[in-house]
Order: sequence, then C-alpha cells, then structure tokens
Amino acid sequence: MSRKEKVTLGNISNIITGPFGSQLHQSDYVPVGIACIMPQNIGNRTLNKDGIARISKKDAERLSRYVVRVDDIVYARRGDVEKHAYISSEDDGALCGTGCMRVRVDSEKAYPLYVSFYLNRTESKRWISQHAVGSNMPNLNTEILNNVPIELPAMAEQKIISHFLENIDRKIQLNVQICAELEAMAKTLYNYWFMQFDFPDENGKPYRTSGGEMVWNEQLKREIPKGWDVKHLQDICRFRNGINYEKDCLGDCTYRIANVRNITASSFLMDVSDFDEITLPKNQGDKYILSENDIIIARSGTPGATRLVIKPSNNVIFCGFIICCTPFNSQFRLFLSYFLKQLEGTNATKTGGSILQNVSQDTLKSLHVTLPNDSVLNRFNQKIEPLVQMMQNIINENHELAKLRDWFLPMLMNGQARVE
Repeated sequence: MSRKEKVTLGNISNIITGPFGSQLHQSDYVPVGIACIMPQNIGNRTLNKDGIARISKKDAERLSRYVVRVDDIVYARRGDVEKHAYISSEDDGALCGTGCMRVRVDSEKAYPLYVSFYLNRTESKRWISQHAVGSNMPNLNTEILNNVPIELPAMAEQKIISHFLENIDRKIQLNVQICAELEAMAKTLYNYWFMQFDFPDENGKPYRTSGGEMVWNEQLKREIPKGWDVKHLQDICRFRNGINYEKDCLGDCTYRIANVRNITASSFLMDVSDFDEITLPKNQGDKYILSENDIIIARSGTPGATRLVIKPSNNVIFCGFIICCTPFNSQFRLFLSYFLKQLEGTNATKTGGSILQNVSQDTLKSLHVTLPNDSVLNRFNQKIEPLVQMMQNIINENHELAKLRDWFLPMLMNGQARVE
C-alpha cells in the first residue's frame, strides 16, 4: 500500500449549495423537462428518480451553475445527510435542486469515483452525521463538507480500488435491470390475460380474439368471459391497518418493520433486509406479523402502491401507513397483487386527504374484481410463480453482493486488502 495523503474534501473539490427558493419557485416545476434532484431523490450513491421534479430547459439554462455533471457528488442539506448520489452519464445535465449540495472533485487532485466510495464508508458517514447541525433535523452546510477528512493513496491505486468496487455495483445494477424485465413480463402477461381477456383457450389460442364467448356484466358495464365472476374485494379478502408506535417504545421482542419508504424504494417485491428493526412488547407486535399470503398496500406517500414480501420470517410487521390485504384463498394472491398494482396511483384507489391523497380500507373493499375460473387462475400462477421466484433470487443475490462490497470497502481503503 502506498503512503496516503491526508486531505479534506474542500482541498480536492468545489462545493456549492443548490438554488435558493427565491431562484426556483414551486410554479417553475413542469411535468416534462430537465430532472431536478431533491433531497428525497438521494440514496446510497444512487438517485431515486421515481416522481422526480422537473424544470424547463429555459430555467435549467438560467440556473446553469447548479447543473450536475458526470462524477459529481450530490448531498441533501437536511435529513439523511450522510447519504450522497454519484452522478453517472445517465444523469448528466440534471439540476442540483433546492435543498441539495453539489461536490465537484478536481480530477487532477483525486479520482472522483474513489472519493464517492470513500465517502460511503461507515466512518465517513458517521463523521458527517456527528458534525451536522440542527437539534430536530440534521443539516449540512459547505463548511461541514469542506472539512470532511479523506485519505488518498496514489492515483493509480485509487483507480484500481474504485474499479474493483464499481464492478460489484455494475453487477448489482445489471441484476436490477433483469428484475425490471421480469416484472415487465409478468405485468404484460397479466394485462394480456385479464385486461384484454386473451388468455389461452382450450386450443392454446387467445380467448377473446379467437371468438371466446363473452357476457355482459352490469356491475362493470362491460363484457367478461363466460363463467367468470365479479365480486367486491371485501368479499374475497380481509384487511388490517398497520401498527402505530412510538419510536422510543421498548419491548421484549425485536421486529423488522415495513415502512412506506420501503415501498417507495421497491417496485414489486420488498427486501426485508432493508426494513428497520424496532423492539415492541410481543403481545402488541405479534398482531401485525406478515404472512406469505399477505399483500401490502401504501395508504399514503405513493397511494395504492402494491408490494409483496415473499415468505417473510415470523418477526416482520408493517407500519400504520400501510394496509395489509389477505385473500381468503391464497391462490388469488399473485392475481390480486397485479390487479391492485395496475390501479396504483389512479383515481380508483384514492380517497380524500388534505396534503397527500390517501387510500383507505373502504376504498379498497369497494373495488370490483373480475375473477377468472379455476383453470385460468391455476395456469396464470404456473406462469407467474417462476418469474416471481427469479425476482426474489435476484434480490437475495444483490443483498449478498452489497454485503460483499461493503465488507471490502473499508478493508481496501485502510490497506487490509489489496487488488492485484
């Protein structure tokens, strides 16, 4: 290991805050335009672009000094201040929005990718959290970031370490893309079978397109396949609201709890390893344990967002901002999950709410569901279950890859391990 140079982040980079509220108003945001990075978009060296704010090209040009480029690092000024987003070519040209800070590393002084990985160490995150200001919510400023300590080996070694860790991240990202393709396949199959009613008939041909018999349903005001039924969701499922608890509550049992942010961070299957751990009295927490037949639905945040936990352990519960829907017949779990998912964010799952649109049990219970006959349902499950299991295997693999990367990270940085 070469001798390390001790510097601060300010020694090797230029750090600026995003535009003030007087420069970028609420009315400036548009449905289609240049992405504008906000604190809620910042993950662990990643950007969460679901529902990301956007501004016009004209405003982006007006605020050009805040534009991010490849290799930039973006921090939130408040909240989860220890996390940052590393800007890839995909996000080049986005805007560092209000409430964020942009770090632009001088590539002559340090390798930007190495700096990003270094800042993602537990020790660096802890240093930032400890120096953040604010009694209720942590806040960052340029002075704090400028003083973050960093140790730099020779440039060649910085590159070797960075590329080794980046290869693990690339594998994780490739897995995420594969998982997205599997989700798209499953969704397409559901739409084809149950929206268009072109499931395979007895001869393997598309039912409706091939002239399969359809009958008028007065409740839905449309035709459905003969022999199928229509029921309210309350007739085929039971519902539970999640637990409300005090964060400082002490108990005799440890649980992992699904929160709305876990729903937001996922697209269909949830990773239990990302859930927070809390302690509660066992007689209180056990009322909210998730089973392998449950469907999770967000009440707010992303109203109606539908997720699954595949074979949860016996200590996984869900918070009060989530509704748990359990089919009386477990064979309907995947079918109903996709039924609810295709309503996600639409008026069909929304009720009143002063700031956020909220989903209630009553809203869900009143939904009409077109139920296939047993033959079609069984064939659908046979097609979908392998896809869902493949998605879960990928989530498990990514969890192990992330553990491996995070194990190597400090060892490579402090010289306990080397990449030959």
